Amino acid sequence: MTTIRLAFSPDSDDIFMFWPVLAGKVDAEGLTFVHERRDTEALNALAEEGTVDVIAVSIAHYASLADRYLLLPHGASVGRGYGPVVVTAGPQSLESLRGKRIGVPGLRTTAYLALRLVLPEFEPVVVPIAPYSRAFEAVRSGEVDAALLIHEGRLTYAREGFFMAGDVGEAWTSRTGLPLPLGGNVIRRGLGEALVARTSRVCRASIAWALSHRDEVMDALGREESRGDLAFDRALLDRYLAMYANADTLDLPGDARQAVALLLVEAQRAGVVPNRVLPDFAP
Repeated sequence: MTTIRLAFSPDSDDIFMFWPVLAGKVDAEGLTFVHERRDTEALNALAEEGTVDVIAVSIAHYASLADRYLLLPHGASVGRGYGPVVVTAGPQSLESLRGKRIGVPGLRTTAYLALRLVLPEFEPVVVPIAPYSRAFEAVRSGEVDAALLIHEGRLTYAREGFFMAGDVGEAWTSRTGLPLPLGGNVIRRGLGEALVARTSRVCRASIAWALSHRDEVMDALGREESRGDLAFDRALLDRYLAMYANADTLDLPGDARQAVALLLVEAQRAGVVPNRVLPDFAP
């Protein structure tokens, strides 16, 4: 029995795609999967160690990992005309935040890069996304002037009394004509060609099962106390999964792959990563 170590975020779309294999719903082809969950920036840092076999990372960070990891062609979260949002305590324009303190989920994240491309001059303040309420608290307390929200926070800010200053996914699409690839799963090159292919097949099968048994998986997520309040708001969960766990997640299409390549170029140009690399996909 071969053990595959997984790491992914507390976010709904991540557990949605991996729940079937962890729950024994698909043929694991003789593999045993063990998992851990960390916030987005912690996952990016963990990937730099090169010890986890399959790990969810920010696409913008892939250039720093390409020597150790291949991108999987499934498991990505793609924003088609939408993405992370910048929120403030009162109505403001994004341009008015130039030079201000903005809470970001991490300096390795795609969200941070996308915001840098829209608003080059601001002071980033890293605000961990776990718990999700942390970013809201930072704005309310005046710790930051605005917050860049990813994951479920980008859907709940209005009910928390905040205002959207800008959507960086919308800005990216307006500028490039492409969707914004936010996160993806990578697989460790050291597994070897045969095990990479087998693990990739099982992960794809898990995503396919989740998409074809969507209600069952949503019910399972709702029963997990660790999911927090979103898991018990089925309508909000449904909306979020429609955005980030869909056909793009099952098989990254051509325009999204093109966007991955462009994003890696932009990351190097913006100085977020030192090297420019081409995306290298596993089977």
